[in-house]
Amino acid sequence: MTTHINTIIVGGGQAGLAVSYFLTLQGRDHVVLEQASAAADAWRNHRWDSFTLNTPNWQSQLPGVPHPGDPDAFMSRPEIVAYLERYARRLPVRYGSRVIRVERDGRWGSYVVATADGEAFVARHVVIATGLYQTPNIPAFAADFPAQVLQIHSDAYRNPRALPQGAVLVVGSAQSGAQIGEELYEAGRKVYLAVGRAGRTPRRYRGKDANWWSDKLGIYDRTVDQLPSPRAKFAGKPHISGTRGGHTLNLHQFARDGVVLLGHLQGVAGGSIRLAPDLHDNLASADQHEADFTKAVDAYVAATGMAAPQEALPSWRDGFAVPLLAELDLAAAGISTVIWATSYRFDFSIVRLPVLDADGYPIQKRGVTDCPGLFFVGLPWLHNAKSGLICGVGDDAAYIARTIANDGRSSVPVPGRPAPRERPPERMAHERTAGIALCADHGQWSA
Repeated sequence: MTTHINTIIVGGGQAGLAVSYFLTLQGRDHVVLEQASAAADAWRNHRWDSFTLNTPNWQSQLPGVPHPGDPDAFMSRPEIVAYLERYARRLPVRYGSRVIRVERDGRWGSYVVATADGEAFVARHVVIATGLYQTPNIPAFAADFPAQVLQIHSDAYRNPRALPQGAVLVVGSAQSGAQIGEELYEAGRKVYLAVGRAGRTPRRYRGKDANWWSDKLGIYDRTVDQLPSPRAKFAGKPHISGTRGGHTLNLHQFARDGVVLLGHLQGVAGGSIRLAPDLHDNLASADQHEADFTKAVDAYVAATGMAAPQEALPSWRDGFAVPLLAELDLAAAGISTVIWATSYRFDFSIVRLPVLDADGYPIQKRGVTDCPGLFFVGLPWLHNAKSGLICGVGDDAAYIARTIANDGRSSVPVPGRPAPRERPPERMAHERTAGIALCADHGQWSA
C-alpha cells in the first residue's frame, strides 16, 4: 500500500519533533516516522542511569513548550524523557516505523520512502532528522583485547554496579568519558583514563554559568564556514558536567583523586595496551582551552562594563606529574572492563541520492540540499555551533518549515492525476509572510 502525504520526517528525536511542531502550526499534512517504540529513545535507552544534561533548563527547551522548572537547573535523564514524551503527544508520530530507503521519483519530482514493514510513502518533502549518533564507534583493534575483559561502549554503560569487579579502563575524555570516569572512581572503582584532546570549560566563572557566557560571547552563533576545517565539526565537546547542580570536571583533580591518566590508546598486543606519549600535551591543551575561555569572558566584562565579581580559577598541575607510559599490562593493572567513550559513527545510507560528502555528511546549506524538497536537521554544525543542541534545533526547524511553506510545488503528485499547478504568485507571497510570522512567533503549548 502506498500513502501520499505532503511531508515525511524521518526520525522522532528532538529535531524531528521540532520540525513537526512548526508544520503543525502551518496546518501542513505530514507524519513523523520513528523506528523506536516510544518517544525519547536515545535518552531513555542509550544514556547511563545518572545522566544529566550539560545545558541548563533555559537552554534545554523546544519551541512552544518552555521548561516548567528552575531555568538554571539541569534535567536528569527521566526528566528529559518525560519532557519529550509530553512534547510528542500532540504531534503525528508513528512509532515502530523504521525507514530503510529514501529515493527520488524522477517522473513526478517526489520522494518514495520505504519502511522495514513494507509500507511505502510518496511525499513532496522529506526531512531527515535521524541525528549523527547512530552506531557506537569502537576501533577495530578492540578485537585484540583478552576475551575475559568485558568491553562496552558508553552507549551501553548504565552504572558502576552493573560492571564486574576490578579496575575499569575508560577510553576517551570528552564529556561522556570524563563524566563516566568520575562516577566510577567516586563509586570506589579503580579507573584508568585514556585521555584525548577534548578541552575543559569551567562550569561557572565570575558568577555565571559557562553556557550563559558562551551565549553572550556569541560562541553558539559561530557558523560552520568559520570552522578551521570541515572535520572540525566532529571534534569532542569540552568536559563539563550538569550533575550535582553542575560542576567543573578537571583531569588534574582526577589524578589527585587516584585516577591513572594515560595517553591516547593506540592498540593492544599480548595482553597489554599501547599508549601514545601525548598525555601531558593533551592536559596542556585542556588547560589552554579553559584559559582562552576565561580570557574571553574577562575581555567581555571589561568591554561592556558589566558588574561581575573577579575570580581566579585554581591552577592544577597534578596530571603533569603522572609518568608517560608506553604500555600497560591489563592483568597486572587488574582491568576487567573497558568502556569505549569514543563517540559514534553516522550512517545516512538510507538516502539513495548524491547528497553526501566524502565523510558521509550531508551536503547542504542550513539543512537544504540541492535535491528540491530534501532536508536535514538536528546535526552538529548543520548551520552553527548550537545546531546539534536542544536549544538550537528550534531555529533550524523553523527555517526548514519556512522553506517548505515557500515551496510552490507543495501538492503531492499522484499517478493518474494531472500534475499540480504552481500557486499564483500573490498566494505564495501571502503564505511566505504567514509562514515567517508563524515560525518567528513560535507560539506556545501548555506543558
